[in-house]
Amino acid sequence: MVRQRVLIAVRSILTGWAMLLTISYLLERPLLFWSEPVLGGSWFSTAQLALDCCSFTATGWAVSYWSRADSLFPVLAFAATLIPWDLNPVLDVNVPWLLHLVVETFRDTRYLDSLVATAGSHILLFGSLIVGSRLGRPSGAALVSVFHDVQR
Repeated sequence: MVRQRVLIAVRSILTGWAMLLTISYLLERPLLFWSEPVLGGSWFSTAQLALDCCSFTATGWAVSYWSRADSLFPVLAFAATLIPWDLNPVLDVNVPWLLHLVVETFRDTRYLDSLVATAGSHILLFGSLIVGSRLGRPSGAALVSVFHDVQR
C-alpha cells in the first residue's frame, strides 16, 4: 500500500512537471510574446495570470488522469514540489517570496497590498490545479451513447 502510493506520487510529480513545463514553454510563452503588442503593457500581467491558471488546470487534469484511483493525493504531491522553488521566470509561483511578504507585512504595513496581490494569484494558481484534478477524475455515471437506440 505504501509502495503503491510512493509510485503514484513519483509518477504524478514527473507527469506534472513534464506537463507544466511543456505547456509553459511551448504554448504560453509564445502566445504571450505574440499577443503583447495587441494587449499592451497594462493587460499583459492579467493575460499572463490567466494563461498560468489554464496551464495549472491542464496540469492538474493530466496528473489526475494518470492517477485515476486517487486524484487528490497525486495533485497534492505535485503541488508540494512547487512550494520550495522560485519559478518566476517560467510561472508566477513563488511561495518563499509569499512567506517573506507575510513576515515583512508584520513589520511594515506598506507591504500589505503586495501581500494581498501575491496571495491572490497563488490562491488562483493552486486552486486551478485542484480544479483541474477534479476535472480529470472518472465520473461515476455511465457513458452516454449517441447510438443507444440503433438496431444492428
